Amino acid sequence: MKKIGIVDTTFARYDMAKDAIDEIKKNATGIKIERYTVPGIKDLPVAAKKLIEEKQCDIVMAFGMPGKEPIDKQCAHEASLGLIAVQLLTNKHIIEVFVYEDEAKDEKELKWLAERRAREHALNALALLFHPEELTKKAGTGQRQGFEDVGPLP
Repeated sequence: MKKIGIVDTTFARYDMAKDAIDEIKKNATGIKIERYTVPGIKDLPVAAKKLIEEKQCDIVMAFGMPGKEPIDKQCAHEASLGLIAVQLLTNKHIIEVFVYEDEAKDEKELKWLAERRAREHALNALALLFHPEELTKKAGTGQRQGFEDVGPLP
């Protein structure tokens, strides 16, 4: 049985993990999900590492919602570097699912974006686990998680 780790934060303004878990359950059977919630975005790397090493997760999805301020973006960058380090240390994929508050024009669009990005990355996690060749077929096609795909160059 494959295990997907889900790590999210209390700092986020929307529960993206809930949507990802729902999408995983709709599209796969026999998957065990381990969820671990931490206070802030810089806590994500160690939580992801614990899910991989202590809970034997095959892949992890890390959810964060950085704020609009420069310090929030700096913290997100540091968290991202930490997640990359954990991937290299564990040889496991961690799908970073960050939604920046200033990506959307208003709170309604922000909520829509968070849900859509979470669900689309949940499908990416399943593809990496079970059908990586499906991602290869999409190489160079301008896929975007959340907003509309931009398509390939002509």
